[in-house]
Amino acid sequence: MEQHNPSIRDEALALLRGGITNRAVAELFDVPRGTVGWWLHEDRKQRGVQYTQPTDCPACTDRPVDRGAYAYLLGLYLGDGHITSKPKQHHLSIFCGEGWPGLVDEAEAAMRSVMPLPRTGRRHRGGCVEVKSFTKHWVCVFPQHGPGKKHERPITLEPWQQEIVDAHPWNLVRGLIHSDGCRSMNWTTRTVGGERKRYEYPRYWFTNVSDDIRRIYTDTLNKLGIEWTHCTRAGKEYNISVARRASVALMDAHVGPKY
Repeated sequence: MEQHNPSIRDEALALLRGGITNRAVAELFDVPRGTVGWWLHEDRKQRGVQYTQPTDCPACTDRPVDRGAYAYLLGLYLGDGHITSKPKQHHLSIFCGEGWPGLVDEAEAAMRSVMPLPRTGRRHRGGCVEVKSFTKHWVCVFPQHGPGKKHERPITLEPWQQEIVDAHPWNLVRGLIHSDGCRSMNWTTRTVGGERKRYEYPRYWFTNVSDDIRRIYTDTLNKLGIEWTHCTRAGKEYNISVARRASVALMDAHVGPKY
């Protein structure tokens, strides 16, 4: 291991004891993060201090949550997200299409806004980007987490979650569309003056197998005054369509296509 000036180590430890993160100290002194972590570990051992993993979880501390970012992240989680919570392995994963880099950036930004402290990362796999945030505390802010697939168990919002959704309904809708929805162009033909003409019109789709998640989506649309219809496939009402011009205009103003 490279030897560093003891004065640098002492300055670094003073900052670490004051709550500055390992990453920030490593960047400040141009020292590897592993070295900074080792300094801190040895310092705690010498002082007899037992380490407790720091957290900025809004459910476990008095830190206020970014409610708008949370509503958006909730939509992403309900659509294409899951939480892994095992011994020594805890993270929230949101799966985004590789062709929408803006969505990938926004998903990671929402994670950082809701809980800035945990480390985040990205993994490319099969045309998708898995955006991950590593902390066991995601189960605190997403109590819908549980064993099995989301469509195989009840999914209901806690009163505090519903309060946030009521305050930021468009953020939830945007998150749901960005995960399990899309904006597409449909077409139809009409006879005008004896001539058959083709017309195109935009439509928003949302597809999710869970009856509860679809109901959360449509209940929110109802509160926003958005007209929607079910589109049944194989006897299942998995698809929710928004195609009325005024409703599409509202969706365009607050949601828009993926990017």
